[in-house]
Amino acid sequence: MPVRPAVPASRPAVSRDRPVSRAWADRAELAERIVAAVPDDGRAQPVPGLHLIRSSTASVPFYAVVRPCFCVIAQGAKVLRLGGEDYRYDPHSYLLVSADLPLAGQIVEASPSEPYLGLRLDLDPALVGQVLVEAGGAPSGGAEPRALDVSALDADLLDATLRLVRAAGSPREAAVLAPLIQREIVYRLLVGDQGNRLRHVAVLGGQTHRMTEAIRRLQARFDEPVRMEDLAADLGMSTSTFYERFKGVTGMTPLQFQKEVRLQEARRLLLEGDLDAATAGYRVGYNDPSHFSRDYKRQFGAPPARDAERLRKTAEDAAD
Repeated sequence: MPVRPAVPASRPAVSRDRPVSRAWADRAELAERIVAAVPDDGRAQPVPGLHLIRSSTASVPFYAVVRPCFCVIAQGAKVLRLGGEDYRYDPHSYLLVSADLPLAGQIVEASPSEPYLGLRLDLDPALVGQVLVEAGGAPSGGAEPRALDVSALDADLLDATLRLVRAAGSPREAAVLAPLIQREIVYRLLVGDQGNRLRHVAVLGGQTHRMTEAIRRLQARFDEPVRMEDLAADLGMSTSTFYERFKGVTGMTPLQFQKEVRLQEARRLLLEGDLDAATAGYRVGYNDPSHFSRDYKRQFGAPPARDAERLRKTAEDAAD
């Protein structure tokens, strides 16, 4: 039997606080529409770039390289970790990621009767740039903000998010209205609390562009030794400035960032192939199997083979 999303026992008084009442109704409808689109635990992508997620259990930590995106939760809560700092968000807040980042995350509030219900909207840099120009905006100066943060979800942004999910449920509306609503969401993000962070998705010059380029190069060459002094010079920066700015954006040093990407790729190889730990480590740039095993255990909490076996069993149990 489908699970109906939990809602408050009584509605807030409309006459006293109309935005609160509107947000209450929008969250309830958003939860219902995600349940309808994803009747069992899993994911759906009703239109390109829009991902709807449902989970009835608080999951074990997951690790992934997350690309620029806007995330909203209709029910439940999630925690992401970047550079040793935790970011928790729930139905009253939203998450914005403005650069490719290797993140650890975990759903922390979910149950069969009140499953976690969330969505992710991928952010296209070209679209962000177009809306930024049309809105007459420009990237602000100063230091780059951290490429991830959580802010309060206001009624207008929630309303636009709900309308996007509504439109995604109809092929005709998905084709005509969904692109327009995505533009509206980008606009509301640009004029909101995280506007400066989102602007950096579209920046084509300056220090922020250099950090984006550094992230791209480290991801593309994650399995190769990279001299950070040479990378800094290529980007026109001193080594000390490069390290400072990179850590300011990603929460990690360049070497830590590269190691996170390596370990996540090794985990994927172990899960999807018939590789042993030493071979997986070699494929991602480790020449010393014991060094790889130590780093892997420190990151994921178990040696490579045991971790892969545990994840496979978890996936099998979820499928039963």
